Amino acid sequence: MPVRIRLQREGKKNQPFYHIVVADGRAPRDGRFIEKLGTYNPLTNPATIVLDVERSVQWLDNGAQPSPTCRRILSYKGALLRRHLQIGVKKGAISQEIADGRFNEWLQAKEAKINQAKSDVEAKARDTKKQRAESERKHNEAVAANVEAKRKAAAEAEAAKRAEAEAAAQAAEAPAEAAEAPAEN
Repeated sequence: MPVRIRLQREGKKNQPFYHIVVADGRAPRDGRFIEKLGTYNPLTNPATIVLDVERSVQWLDNGAQPSPTCRRILSYKGALLRRHLQIGVKKGAISQEIADGRFNEWLQAKEAKINQAKSDVEAKARDTKKQRAESERKHNEAVAANVEAKRKAAAEAEAAKRAEAEAAAQAAEAPAEAAEAPAEN
């Protein structure tokens, strides 16, 4: 029975979520499985992976073959390194303490790298948000200045019309007053 470590798809349409499972190679992708080793969510940035490394190493030692994607996931989480170090311990090349120390050192470096990537993503998001807000503020100021200029032009045009109307009214009253003035004499 060929045993495979592979992904089992869950989730809605366009929202994938995967279980990392050990299954018979002849079983359908989303069908029966032997054991669930963890989960993989590719929608988050960086992707969220929860994996039982010890059980994964045990299955790899027993001959389970990972799919290409699962091989990358196992490598990312350190299961393949852990297996490699365990082979060295079995052969007597290194002691268990040295193997554990190397694995923990690698794990801490990996965690620091992941945290740095997360902080970079958050900083980029903040910078993008600031740039958008600044751009929107400049646009709103430009629109407000344009509206103010139009209001000012409309007010000046209205004032000019009133001045013309008053001048016309005064001009019409002046001849009428001049005509009335001789009649009173």
